[in-house]
Amino acid sequence: MKKLTRSKIISRLDTEFSKYIRTRKSVNGKAKCYTCGKVDHWKNLQAGHFQSRKHYSTRWDEINVQVQCAGCNIFKSGEQFMFSKQLDLEYGQGVADQLYHKAHTIKKFSTRELLDLLEHYKTLNKASGIV
Repeated sequence: MKKLTRSKIISRLDTEFSKYIRTRKSVNGKAKCYTCGKVDHWKNLQAGHFQSRKHYSTRWDEINVQVQCAGCNIFKSGEQFMFSKQLDLEYGQGVADQLYHKAHTIKKFSTRELLDLLEHYKTLNKASGIV
């Protein structure tokens, strides 16, 4: 079996993580945009990052990443203000600030850590029965 490159592992992890985020709160295949409330099938929605996915320290953080419609995630640049308000409402005052600071700390994942995360989200997705 060919060994996966680091970039391929990250790509597969992003895919599995995105599926998990979009299905974890879905009901009958439907999920709600975190920032505007639009309801759609999870396959039509996206995994929106409060702090950009370029920050590896929060890239796969389950609080930092929530379901978003394309309108909010892409065309409204993630609706950062509404995203932060919703984070603080759901998880507690100051969570958005904590994520901001966490995003700006350096986190270097080992290949083993990335593979473990990949397996973790593959297992969760299989167990959900949705994907």
